[in-house]
Amino acid sequence: MERTTFIKPIYLFLFSIICISSFGILEASDDEYYWKTRAVQAQMIAKSAYDPKPHAATNRFNKAVHKMFSSNSTGRNLKEKYNGPCLATNPIDRCWRCRKNWANDRKRLAKCVKGFAHGTTGGLHGAFYVVTDPSDNDVANPKYGTFRWGAIQAKPLWIVFARDMIIILKQELMISSNKTIDGRGAQVHIAHGAQLTIQFVHNVIIHNLHIHDIKPGGGGMVRDSVDHCGLRTMSDGDGITIFGSSNIWVDHISMSNCADGLIDVIQGSTAITISNSHFTRHNDVMLFGASDSYSDDQIMQVTLAFNHFGRGLVQRMPRCRWGFFHVVNNDYTHWLMYAVGGSKNPTIISQGNRYIAPPNLSAKEVTKREYTEVGIWKNWIWRSQGDLMQNGAFFIQSGGKNSRHFSKSDLIKSKPGTFVTRLTRFSGALNCHVGKKC
Repeated sequence: MERTTFIKPIYLFLFSIICISSFGILEASDDEYYWKTRAVQAQMIAKSAYDPKPHAATNRFNKAVHKMFSSNSTGRNLKEKYNGPCLATNPIDRCWRCRKNWANDRKRLAKCVKGFAHGTTGGLHGAFYVVTDPSDNDVANPKYGTFRWGAIQAKPLWIVFARDMIIILKQELMISSNKTIDGRGAQVHIAHGAQLTIQFVHNVIIHNLHIHDIKPGGGGMVRDSVDHCGLRTMSDGDGITIFGSSNIWVDHISMSNCADGLIDVIQGSTAITISNSHFTRHNDVMLFGASDSYSDDQIMQVTLAFNHFGRGLVQRMPRCRWGFFHVVNNDYTHWLMYAVGGSKNPTIISQGNRYIAPPNLSAKEVTKREYTEVGIWKNWIWRSQGDLMQNGAFFIQSGGKNSRHFSKSDLIKSKPGTFVTRLTRFSGALNCHVGKKC
């Protein structure tokens, strides 16, 4: 869903006293200018992150998958709980997971992203910051040691957690550029409070968290950076909102039961990879592009890979508008209405996924074109290559000679859908222990 981003200065003035602190003093008349400037800067960075030949990114991704399988012949593809030696079953995990010293080389993770977010480094060039305090009592002036304090810093940071914790956010937490949020080594739950928001920033990695039972934030004065605190409207209650941002990698997240979407990617965001995550118990799972009228989403490019869409899901896995979406080697074991949908001529390349249709005879179709007649959507490029269709699932393809960004010869086949249980076997937040392979 779209949100009101800019607030009339007269309302902001009434609340500005809250943000007077050692962080700096808010000038109410500057607040609208501040957000407009942030938006322009973010748009410039997003345009530079946009790949004019997105099939090249899909080629790189698929080559990595093929390379891994050609050098690792193990045939294990079971998905039950696993207690054996470490297995890295896809090329992202293989880059870092089965190393006993992963905790001493955490920043290796920044070398492992694939897909459209390739090149995302997060807090690679910054210091480590340890979250020791799970509280979120002061959203205008957060204290050192809290998650919020680290997230809003201007400098690059690699954020880790001292121990297992449940963080109940009082208001949406604004994540600034050049951050890695690394939950490995602890069981970290963002739950029962407000959402994570990535707005008008770039170069962020979110890794190994549990995000669930998120509620709308009531709005109010929220600090989004060291030198700015402003009035926020009520947040939607997404798990993660990516708004006007670029080079964002979300990996190994377990998500369920949020008030709105689990992950929304909107407002001209691009260079996004969502991988190795596990989604359950939710209706509107993912929204990529919030409005049919917002044509700036044409630059949106998202890779969705090695994820498990599991129990209790209804629809939007994802629901797409305008951009280019590579949906590759995901496991769709549950949906009630449909799996992949969209409007406004998105390009959707579905490769090597497994789609298991529900028992309902009227919900066997994987795809759904929203609010559009066949005479229009027949020219949209929606391709299914190597997908495994089970229990009557079927994918209606479309597109012809006037396809944008894509031709059949440009894409190398991913691994077939029969490999998906292996590729997604360790989706979701991992139970990593320092000194042991993860």
